Formats: sequence, structure tokens, C-alpha cells
Amino acid sequence: MDRPAAIRLEVQGGRQIAFLTGSWTLVSLPESLAPLEAQIRELASADTLWNLEDLARIDSAGAVLLWRCWNRSWPADVCIPDAHRHVLERVERLPPAGSLPPPGTPHDSSLEWFGLKVLALLRHLRDAVTLIGALLLDIGWLLRHPREIPFREFSATLYKAGSLALPVTALVGFLIGVVLSYLSSLQLRLFGAETFIVNILGMSIIRELGPVLVAVLVAGRSGSAMTAQIGVMRVTEEIDALATMGVSRTLRLVLPKVAALAVAMPLLTVWCSAAGILGGLVSANLQLDLSWGFFMEALPRSVPLPNLWIGLSKGFVFGLLIGLIACHFGLRVKPNTESLSTKTTASVVTSITVVILVDAVFAIFTRSVGLPAV
Repeated sequence: MDRPAAIRLEVQGGRQIAFLTGSWTLVSLPESLAPLEAQIRELASADTLWNLEDLARIDSAGAVLLWRCWNRSWPADVCIPDAHRHVLERVERLPPAGSLPPPGTPHDSSLEWFGLKVLALLRHLRDAVTLIGALLLDIGWLLRHPREIPFREFSATLYKAGSLALPVTALVGFLIGVVLSYLSSLQLRLFGAETFIVNILGMSIIRELGPVLVAVLVAGRSGSAMTAQIGVMRVTEEIDALATMGVSRTLRLVLPKVAALAVAMPLLTVWCSAAGILGGLVSANLQLDLSWGFFMEALPRSVPLPNLWIGLSKGFVFGLLIGLIACHFGLRVKPNTESLSTKTTASVVTSITVVILVDAVFAIFTRSVGLPAV
């Protein structure tokens, strides 16, 4: 065992010499540093010669103690072996206490703040590309080893993100259809264009509102759950245990979730759109006295089939993006509960933002597709 830190005093030639002995490490320093610190300060003020040649070991804790008691300056006479000098020199380069800004304070330069945000975005993009590459490698490996396909994880995620989401998506879709039909009927009645309610409901719900509503609901419901699940596994070190056992985290955790959402989202989109159309039909029948037969007959003419494919394509892409973003933020969770809550919130916000951006891109590239013939 290391000898405890101590100071041996000798007088040679009428000069007091302080020999540091033992190990000046965090383990060997006494629990109460006050007496030792007071002794060092008293010797430093008495123009003592310091000799560290008998010192066994010193770490940053012992070096900080000495440097602080020396008033952050080298004594006039000091003998330090090269093996220990570099530790004290490293402590010398540390900024004094209170010179650093407290964590969380804004940066002085707006350009610096913007640069840090850009660098953080680039790190997110790099990690996302790395995750996508790992998933592609896993897919290639599964094509050669079909027996290793994680069907159980896939089916479990499909049930949780798809089947259990049917009631809430149907309710929201139905209510949105009712509200949209009611508001539109008030305006169409002023111009005697009640029959155009079919065009408004069909195009808006099947092409736009259905996929976006489902994406927002899935991001808040299933995406946050996926992020929290993977984050908890990070906190409890279960992912490290998987790596220790040689199990790929992307193959067992990420790929089933992303694939299940990509399959479930188009189906939920059709389900939500159907509920929205039904809600609009009920409201139109009550407000405008449109018959159910006329509504169902006019719907295929007002909304060509390509609009349905556009809605399904959006659902598929939105499912992939929500799954990737949820797993990406889940894997970035640090082993503490604060990081878990922060990353879960960031996952939901990022998913909804990306969904809206991608929907705008879809609208631009499909602006001339699926329009009814004049």
C-alpha cells in the first residue's frame, strides 16, 4: 500500500527544507486536508526550500493542493524531479477558479453560437448516416441469413405501433373530417357550391391531412416510446450488455422498429383517411343534406387514384423517418434521467418538424400529379 502524504522538515546550513514523502494521490491524502493545507501555506510564507525527490507518486489532486497552497506560483527554491514536474506544469496551465463562464450562459458572439449549432447539426447528420449505413449492412446480412430475421421484435413493434394506434387515429380522423366538412360547408353554401364538399374532403384528407395526422400521432405516441425504451436500455447498460454478448444493437433494436413503422404507417394512413372521409360524410349529410349515395359516387371522380398512392407513399416515408429519428435520439441518451427526458422531447419535436418539411417537398414534386380531369 502507498504511504500517506507527509512533510518531513530538516534544517541544513541554516535553511529549512521541506521534504515531501509518501504518495500525494487522491487515495493517500488525508480525509481532512485542512491541517496539511495550513502547514503548506505556513511553510510557503517562511521562504522554505521544497524538495520533492523523496516523493513516491503525485496525481492531479496532490498537484492542485500544492499549487493552490503555493498561491499559484512556483516557490523561489524548489527541487522537483522530471517525473513529477509535468504533473505540476499541467496544473499550472489550468485556468483559475471562476475564470470560466458558468454552464448554460449564452456565448458572447452570436457567430460562435451559430457555429456551435451548425456543428451539432453536422454531428447529428453524421450519426444518422452512420445509423442508416449500419441498417443497410444488417439488411444485406439478413438476406444471406434469413433465419436470423427478428420476426418477433418486428411483430411486437407492429402490434404496439399499429394495432394499438387504431382507435386514436380513427377518432382523430373522424373528428377532423367533421370539423373540415362543417367549416367548408359554411363557405360553400354562400356560393351555392355544396357539391364541391366532396372535392375538398377527398383531396385534403386522402392526400395531405391523413398522412400528416397519422405521422404526428405516431411520432408523439410510438416515436417517443421507442426513444424512451432505447434510452432506458442505455441508462441501465443493457445495450452495453448486448455488445458484450456480440449482439448487434441495430439488428435487434433499430431495424425491427424502423421496418415495423414503415409497414404500419401506410395502413394507418388508409385507416385514418377512411375515418376522416366518414366524418366528413356524416357532417355533409347533416349540414348540406347531401345523400350518402351521391357522396360515395362522386368521391372516385373527384379524387383520382394517384392521390391514394401519394398518401400511401407519404405514410411509408414518414414511418421510416420517425423510426430512424426515434432510434437515433434513443441511442444518444446519456446514462442519466435528465438526458432521457431531453432526448425524448427532442425526438418528438424533430420527428414532427421533419415530417412537415418532407410533406412540403412531396407537395412540390407532386403538384401536377393526381389532379382531377377538368
